[in-house]
Order: sequence, then C-alpha cells, then structure tokens
Amino acid sequence: MLLAIPALYLVAALAGSLIPVNGSWQEPARGTTIYLRSNGIHVDIVMPAVAQGLDWRPLFPASHFRDAPASPRWFSFGAGERRVYLETPTWWDISPRTVWAALAGGERVMHVDRLERPGPNLRAIRLRPEEYRRLWAAVRAQFHLSERGRPQRIDHPGYGPDDAFYHGRGKARAVSTCNSWVAEQLRLAGVKTSLWSPFAEGLTWRYRSVGDQPG
Repeated sequence: MLLAIPALYLVAALAGSLIPVNGSWQEPARGTTIYLRSNGIHVDIVMPAVAQGLDWRPLFPASHFRDAPASPRWFSFGAGERRVYLETPTWWDISPRTVWAALAGGERVMHVDRLERPGPNLRAIRLRPEEYRRLWAAVRAQFHLSERGRPQRIDHPGYGPDDAFYHGRGKARAVSTCNSWVAEQLRLAGVKTSLWSPFAEGLTWRYRSVGDQPG
C-alpha cells in the first residue's frame, strides 16, 4: 500500500506532463523571449529586466543583493517551500526534515536572481506583447507585497552574491511543486504548457533548447 502512493504520483506526473493546457497556442515568429532555466530538478523563469514597458529593477533593487550587477539585463524567478529553500544551499544539505517539508507543504518563498546573463541549460519561449504582460503580472502577483506595493525580502544571505529570497503567496507542497508553479504562470500567460508537471522534464520538454545563452 505504501508503495502504491509514490507509484500513483509518478503515473499522474507522467500523464500530467503529456496533457497540454492552452493547446491551440503557437509560438509567434517575433516577440519577447523568456527562458526556462533548469538544473534537472528545479526550473526558474528568466525574464528581461526591461521589456514591453515593464521594469523589474525598481521591485528588486541592487541593495537587496550582496553583489549583484548594477545594470542587470535579466531576472530569474522561482518558488519553493520555505525550509527547503532556506535550509538547503546545496543538494548535500537535504535532510529528512526538508524532504518532509517538501512533501507535506509549507509557506511558499520566492527566489530571485539579478543577472547579466540568463545562465545555462535554457529553454526558450517567444511571447506576444500581451502574453508577456500577463506573465509579468502573474509572477509579480506571487509576491507578498508591502503597503507600497514592493516585494518583502527575507533576511537571508542567499545562495550567492546575486540572489535573494522574498515572502510568497500560498503554499508549496507535493502537488504544488516549484515546477508546477512555473507551469501555472505560463498557463496564466496563455502559453501552451503541461497540465501538471511536478518534475522539471515534464515541463521543459515542450520548449526550444538553446543550451547556454550568452546575452
């Protein structure tokens, strides 16, 4: 019986990764390119610092980061469970406690990188202006904002010089993983994506691989 639960989860994940939402969507010939950046387990959305009249820089100023680029060209966004994010700077730091937190669920935390380049292991998605604006609004809405409409930074050093953590909205759990969060933002933007994709490959296979993007 105990083995049946993870087996059913895997079957559901496979089915969910194959079933599309926004199935009629097609990538336009021209538009604003975003990226999905994957390390094989976790996927981030990478968006231009400024595009379609929308600017991330005032929401995530350089003062929030240890040594981030003063003039970033890109920002990346990811979501995860608080203890998993804040207590596991490397995969070697994973413990039974953080595994249980990921499964049982807890406060959602947002992770932001302020970047000169999008990074490695990328999948590209070209968006129409209205699709980009919907994605921008959907991602911004995932942050718990102050009365001034600003994301609220968590007092944590981050993993490196160019990243920071923020209070998010909602809960992260086994059925609402970091990768299914990415799929949900794409769905809200109107982009074709997987119905349910708790694993990275179940999400990224749909999009163009570009490897390492230099600029």
